[in-house]
Amino acid sequence: MLDVRRMTLLREVKVRGTLAAVAEALSLSPSAVSQQLALLEKDVGVELLRKSGRRVQLTPQAEILVAHTSDILESLERAEADLASSLTTVTGTIRIAVFQSAALALLPGALSILRREHPELRVEMVQREPETALYETWARDFDLVIAEQYPGHAAVRHAELDRVHLTSDALRLAVPHAGLPPVQSLADTAELPWVMEPRGAASRHWAEQACRRAGFEPDVRYETADLQAQIRLIESGNAVALMPDLVWTGREPSVALLELPGRPRRSIFTSVRRAGRRRPAILACREVLDRSARQVAGQQPAG
Repeated sequence: MLDVRRMTLLREVKVRGTLAAVAEALSLSPSAVSQQLALLEKDVGVELLRKSGRRVQLTPQAEILVAHTSDILESLERAEADLASSLTTVTGTIRIAVFQSAALALLPGALSILRREHPELRVEMVQREPETALYETWARDFDLVIAEQYPGHAAVRHAELDRVHLTSDALRLAVPHAGLPPVQSLADTAELPWVMEPRGAASRHWAEQACRRAGFEPDVRYETADLQAQIRLIESGNAVALMPDLVWTGREPSVALLELPGRPRRSIFTSVRRAGRRRPAILACREVLDRSARQVAGQQPAG
């Protein structure tokens, strides 16, 4: 009989690439991981891993075993969800990954409701960029991810994850009330300093494309993933940016917001592993997030 725990370690090597990364993710020592994988090789009687520089490469036989391991883990997750569904209260721990503006706008209200309505449920939240968070949810580091998708920029898909629309918000040009020349359209910002998220972020790619469609290459002088820092740069008259409405939840905009051609909107969605989507904790979180999103939608700046 094969050891499922050792099989899971092999799958972790497939997901994370190195024994050191597996050890760090699972709070084990690299030697312990190596020892367990050596025992798995002994169990199956074939070579499973080969050295490839600093990484390890799975043999064809290891790939077969990993595919079966994924099926086993999905079956176990479905069993856990069915077992939890038989209980009368929502309990356990749910790990959520979320990007910054959703963490600021949606999570505080949602967490308050969950604490009041499901006091035995423990919620743990970590801020992550959506693409990373989707991958890590597929890898089983998180149970639920709140992610975003910009117009014309499809978010990465993983076959084991579902996708449920949560809300959307407008994307607008944010300019200071004073400190820079007057702006009436996106084209007027061609000579102005910009602040954007670092390269690689979906928001950065979308913003650059919007500027190029308007006929210019943006002068990106400032880079930060912190939207609150971006707002301060705009407020102080040092930059312009394209901002999602969600950042103004619970506060009046402190900058001038201008509509963009076509009135683009960002889509916000949740994803979980399909095998566990009937788990009561997942259902409760999604239901409460939907309530929080509908409440927040009524607080966004008028379009």
